[in-house]
Amino acid sequence: MNDELERARVAWFYFVGGLTQQEIASQLNLTRLKVNKIIGQVRADGMVHVDVKLPLSDCIALGEAVGERYGLVEVVVVPDVSDYIEQKRVIGEAAGTLTAALIEGKDLGIGIASGRTLSFAVRKIPAKPHPRSWVVGLTGGVTRSSGTNTFEVATSFARLMSVECHYLTAPIYCATAESREALLLNDELTDVLARTEIADFGMTSCGALTQDTTLTQIRVVKDHLDDILRLGAVGELMGCFLDMQGRPIDHFLNESVMALSPDKLKLKPYSVLVSGGIDKIQIIRAILRGGYVNRLVTNEGVARALLAGPR
Repeated sequence: MNDELERARVAWFYFVGGLTQQEIASQLNLTRLKVNKIIGQVRADGMVHVDVKLPLSDCIALGEAVGERYGLVEVVVVPDVSDYIEQKRVIGEAAGTLTAALIEGKDLGIGIASGRTLSFAVRKIPAKPHPRSWVVGLTGGVTRSSGTNTFEVATSFARLMSVECHYLTAPIYCATAESREALLLNDELTDVLARTEIADFGMTSCGALTQDTTLTQIRVVKDHLDDILRLGAVGELMGCFLDMQGRPIDHFLNESVMALSPDKLKLKPYSVLVSGGIDKIQIIRAILRGGYVNRLVTNEGVARALLAGPR
């Protein structure tokens, strides 16, 4: 957690949330002396009158409310930004800060999916896990390179952390479920898929089913997109198409995807969904309904929509 966010969280919990200094110290894993010092600083700096005048205080309140509603361990909400790419950058960098706090010094298997938002997260991970840690890509790849392919994103994370990296060197979708099983006769590929399952930490984004996403431009998805939508899919998580309740739809693509399954993501001690934007509200809500992650990083507009709509 960076210093500004730490100050904002302490201030919100104390002046708005009504927690005691000891309760704040326990919740944020800080000493009571540090909590007391932060409260004194924000008072002295004139940041507290009736309301807390710190950046992100509204976002912190939204995060707490979303976390309580969906049973999440932690929710980070960032301000809305009008520019599409800048919004992804802000969300991604916030996810990087969250990740750094979770992995610092730990001996972990770290699973990373693909996407532009995740590619920004690597900028904010100064922390180092234990040297025995490793990174694994959580999905197979796509044929076009854009800097957001799972191979490239996982490589960037591993290089920054100075740990080894493992790849699912297969397309994200096989032609059939049978061809997927045939590929898994390769022991090395099977071993990497096993690593995606045993990794302690999993970070992923998700996708809406619009015509202009990287995933929907894959030929086999493009050819079957109408069928996928007709079956009730509202988006995808690591290539698995989910309905509005978070259930995988009954389509052969869900049987032929080369990726960690959402049900296996659910079992991880640390599972983070990093995604925002109004077009993602349905799939983000579906993922939270399915209980696939225990942490979320998103933007204000999505957080408000998650609270306004049905759970």
